[in-house]
Amino acid sequence: MFPGGGQPDLSAILQQAQQMQQALAAAQEQLANEEVTGSAGGGLVTATMTGDGELRAVTIAPSAVDPDDVETLQDLVVAAVRDASRLASELTADRMGPLAGGLGGGFPGLPGA
Repeated sequence: MFPGGGQPDLSAILQQAQQMQQALAAAQEQLANEEVTGSAGGGLVTATMTGDGELRAVTIAPSAVDPDDVETLQDLVVAAVRDASRLASELTADRMGPLAGGLGGGFPGLPGA
């Protein structure tokens, strides 16, 4: 039941939803502008990615390039991109976590509240 047995204030709920939507849009914009850099091979290969998952750059140290061992370089590139992706996911969770706390369970009397 709702407090006092009355109906929920729909205008307040809509206003709260609009504020959350604006905060979410601002956080997404911030993530698109923040970058993280993952690395592999002790920094021989680095990958730079935005917080929203866009791969911006891959840097390969000349010493990592061995024409007779292309597989190792390929593995280093994949590892660096995975590391950057993990860091981007952590950044997203850090930025969006407080906003996600406001989703669900926010309406008294409903399951999960």
